[in-house]
Amino acid sequence: MAALKIEEVKKIICDAGGKIVGRTRLQKVAYLLNATGLDDSFRFAYKHYGPFSEDLASSAKLGALFGSLEERQASASWGGTYSTYTAEAVQDGSQNEARTSLASVAAEADSIVLELAATAVFLFYEGYGDPWEETAQRKPEKATGDRLLNARNLLKELAAVDVPKPIPEALYG
Repeated sequence: MAALKIEEVKKIICDAGGKIVGRTRLQKVAYLLNATGLDDSFRFAYKHYGPFSEDLASSAKLGALFGSLEERQASASWGGTYSTYTAEAVQDGSQNEARTSLASVAAEADSIVLELAATAVFLFYEGYGDPWEETAQRKPEKATGDRLLNARNLLKELAAVDVPKPIPEALYG
């Protein structure tokens, strides 16, 4: 197993405003930070819910057990459980405005819209000619017209953040 990166998870949560609701949302926020060149702590591969990092999942779980993260689980309306991650920010003056802006906007987005947006970005970088069509094929129950439009709009909003690796206009234009 790769080295635990609890502090990196904590920084992602802090940059998102100190709270991220949902394991999937944590994964997608971290992925978008990675895809835009704002973080390189975790490697991502495609899983059922889109880009996923096993190291991120393990680090978050162990960080909640032994580290400086808090994870509260609650019952979801659909019968499963979801996690809410919180972390207290250390005021050390090292906050990156682009990171905090992108992370907080992504963390506040609808979780399915965020999942669709992150999946399209991932598939774009994997070389799919039409990442939105591929996203719709992989997620037919989630990829409704309104959600796909909202995912494009979310990427357009995120593209307004000045990042090292901008979100390609082809994904939201």
